[in-house]
Amino acid sequence: MSDWIQTFSGRRFWPLDPKPEDVCIEDIAHSLSMLCRYNGHCRSFYSVAEHSIHVQSIMARTPIGQFDRGLQLAALLHDASEAYLADVPRPVKPYLTGYKEAEVKVMAVIHHAFGLRDPREYGPLIKPIDTRILVNEAAMLMPVESIQWHKRFGAPYELTIKLYNPPEGEALFLSTFHSLLDGREMPDA
Repeated sequence: MSDWIQTFSGRRFWPLDPKPEDVCIEDIAHSLSMLCRYNGHCRSFYSVAEHSIHVQSIMARTPIGQFDRGLQLAALLHDASEAYLADVPRPVKPYLTGYKEAEVKVMAVIHHAFGLRDPREYGPLIKPIDTRILVNEAAMLMPVESIQWHKRFGAPYELTIKLYNPPEGEALFLSTFHSLLDGREMPDA
């Protein structure tokens, strides 16, 4: 058996041998709220939790996502594996032997823990939003204005990046998660 990490809630989680019963939404929300996007190469702290909230919010405005809370939940959780494996920049991931397999396994367990279908079913619907949101994030967060990300990824979405501090990002992530599960009105992002 592989080794484990201790999570924020005090649980043990085996990243290379994950189990649904070891998944905890509070651990995911806390960790993602503490992880800075872009490996920290942005003007201000911008958490993976806030990014995930924006991806869910955009998904909720699409024709396919507006009535599908499972798809919205999958959008919110699209980077949840990073709570257990860390956020690795996109250009590096393919070169880390075993990382993709671990990521796929952890995501499958997270989806199972929250009653979602296989993450590969949602991926093609979420990935275009996850990619295009880079335009918004780059315009507001990246230190070099000369890089024109919109030429590569398309027009920006209508959204406001608020740069939540970790406790705010964690609270909004959890509130959004519970609203999706309970069928309540979404909190404002």
